[in-house]
Amino acid sequence: MAIMHADAGLQRFLRAGLLMLLAVLPLPALAQPLDAIAAVINDDVITHSELEREIAQSLSQLRESGGQIPARATLEPQILERLILQRLQFQEADRLGIKIDEAALTQAITNIATRNGLTLEELRATLEAGGMRFENFREDTRKQMRTARLQAQEVMKTLVVTDPEIDRFLKREADSLIERTEVHLFHLLIAVPETASTEEVERARKKAEALAAKLRAGADFATLARRESDGRRAAEGGDLGWFAMADVPSLVADLSRTLAKGEISPPLRSPSGFHLIKMADIRGTGPEVVTQTHARHILLRTNEVVSDEDARTRLGQLRLRILGGDDFATLARSHSDDTGSALKGGDLGWLSPGDTVPEFENALGALAPNDITPPFKTSFGWHIAQVLERRRQDTAEELLRIKAREVLRGRKADEAVKQWLRRLRDEAYVEVRLKRDEE
Repeated sequence: MAIMHADAGLQRFLRAGLLMLLAVLPLPALAQPLDAIAAVINDDVITHSELEREIAQSLSQLRESGGQIPARATLEPQILERLILQRLQFQEADRLGIKIDEAALTQAITNIATRNGLTLEELRATLEAGGMRFENFREDTRKQMRTARLQAQEVMKTLVVTDPEIDRFLKREADSLIERTEVHLFHLLIAVPETASTEEVERARKKAEALAAKLRAGADFATLARRESDGRRAAEGGDLGWFAMADVPSLVADLSRTLAKGEISPPLRSPSGFHLIKMADIRGTGPEVVTQTHARHILLRTNEVVSDEDARTRLGQLRLRILGGDDFATLARSHSDDTGSALKGGDLGWLSPGDTVPEFENALGALAPNDITPPFKTSFGWHIAQVLERRRQDTAEELLRIKAREVLRGRKADEAVKQWLRRLRDEAYVEVRLKRDEE
């Protein structure tokens, strides 16, 4: 199916909170005529002042989050590489003619404001109170959207998640799809005195690892805890009971969100010794009920021969023919550039929220069943689309499969984007002058 699934990066960006947006979006750089060059990327450059502003932004974020501040010798090349990859993507978007028009940008910013419970004017006031000009925010948002659209067009179209992959994921990681509200934990402690020697600490660590291996091989946790644990609940088999997620002990707070039901943690070191944790049970809520849309479309791609106006005009004519009684499926087979769906009369099957790029999803969302959109544009070309029917998907198993497909697609997308960026980098002319300038 050539109609692209929505880029996971863009979806995450649009769902992110306002504070995250303020933290991650860099201020646009202002070129300075006498500014030294930090790197050359094809026919473009990154200046030292751009690099310095990005480093300052990153340091500010780290301080606000309480993160560890790396040495400049470590941070500087990392930030420069990030800027190089960003610039390469902008160059590729220029080459492919990928742009974000004002209407799409305004809609995206409106969505950001709405998700944060703000009006556009309140968003503007909040940004400017924090020291960011609204115009800069708009342009940074445009850059984020443009990069996401580029990745969707160049990377995501090849991603396929198969049913066997979903089956394997659900067998291993179904618990990860649950929004956890409470967890039931078991605990085993191999105590280490404060004055313990290095040899004593090592013996305790090896004992904890051996016990963890026995537990993973099927040994009963409660039995081992009663016999081996130095914890206060050893007599109860190490049963700590149920915890609300906010009340989970800090030592296992992160693990409590990721351990599967029945899984044993690796030995965890604390001042009191080595701890083993078992995730005995999980309470929470599964994926939400979603509305799915059964749709079909006709796609015309633009190129050196077919302009935007040509594609829009042809699709307008096809739409009039369909409204006049011509068969949508027949016209899709003979005219659509989406070869995957054209063979099926343009049928895209059942689409869930997030399955398509935002422009396509928004166009479908405005339709009643059997209606046909006017011609509209996405990063993949021009479309007309028809909603055939809608349904509320409330079968638990189907919802889990939909969510599993999203997770697997996101994982594949992350790796595919990394490989694509490496290829862009390898094929480009990149000259780093950072060390030379400093020497």
